[in-house]
Amino acid sequence: MNQPNRFQDENLLLSDFYDEVLVVCPSCAKKAIAKANFEIKKARLFCLNCGYNKEVATALNQNASIQMPANAFFDAVLWLQTSFKNELFYAYNIAHLNYLERYISATLREHKDRSHFTLLEKLPKFYHEEKNREGLLKIILKLKNK
Repeated sequence: MNQPNRFQDENLLLSDFYDEVLVVCPSCAKKAIAKANFEIKKARLFCLNCGYNKEVATALNQNASIQMPANAFFDAVLWLQTSFKNELFYAYNIAHLNYLERYISATLREHKDRSHFTLLEKLPKFYHEEKNREGLLKIILKLKNK
């Protein structure tokens, strides 16, 4: 008998993936990186392909820094996104994509001590459905090779 592919929920939040986001470079349309450092209240978008480089403040005022995905500071399109059955499938970075892959591929999903705020609890229904597993895993592979 095959052992089930087990996933243990780490209770991660979507915000755990905000700091470094893969984006489409606004200059050359290749893969670029948007990084946010909320401690120093700065976000930076840079492209290793064309050298595009832009930095902005993440602060509303001296004391408060806006915490949102790094790409949002630049209105940059996510690199790791595609449509799936009229829905948007996306990941901020490879760590996020790998986490989703582990969850989606699992035949046994274990959850404990959830707070109703975890990334997995906030996912649209199509991520959870067994009938979508194969299609979503194909998309993930495609995005990893992009």
